[in-house]
Amino acid sequence: MKIIAIGRNYAEHAKELNNPVPAVPVIFMKPDTALLRENKPFYHPEFSEDVHHEIEIVLKVCKEGKHIGEKFAANYYDEIGLGVDFTARDIQQRHKEKGLPWELAKAFDGSAPISNFVPKSQFSDLYDINFSLNINGQTRQKGNTKDLLFSFEQIIVFVSQYITLKKGDLIFTGTPEGVGKVNIGDHLEAYLENDKMLDFYVK
Repeated sequence: MKIIAIGRNYAEHAKELNNPVPAVPVIFMKPDTALLRENKPFYHPEFSEDVHHEIEIVLKVCKEGKHIGEKFAANYYDEIGLGVDFTARDIQQRHKEKGLPWELAKAFDGSAPISNFVPKSQFSDLYDINFSLNINGQTRQKGNTKDLLFSFEQIIVFVSQYITLKKGDLIFTGTPEGVGKVNIGDHLEAYLENDKMLDFYVK
């Protein structure tokens, strides 16, 4: 499987990092070694002094497809969950300044904790879903899918023009505003509506 991630998909998050709001989706990828499952602890890497949390809704692809039309795109994912896109912001900034790829800042081991997945059919409106991230009992990020710049279906259409989607692939759909540094000892809890989906520590 592969992890496809969308950057700058909430306008306020783009603004907080002084990035332009994109006209088309911004895509990057993480390897499967980035996955962190079952609420295992996230070990803060020694190579960064500024790792940021980015809470995101994650789509699980349920069948293979490429060059997918928008009216069919909803058929290509059947479950959603939550994930954290950990980002070594100091490394990312240095690479952005030089026009280099972001991979070292985004793709390192353990940089993609993910929750269990739930059927999308349990939500009456996929574009009115609240999700949030608490750190040490305080809410740091709150988002709602109504604020997505590119819908889940638009993401699938766009990505599939370039990259074949396969069953089991994960798509991180972007983070709302409020990103910030994590520290050793922090306790992260993430909620999809009122359901706690993630509960782990930084070590």
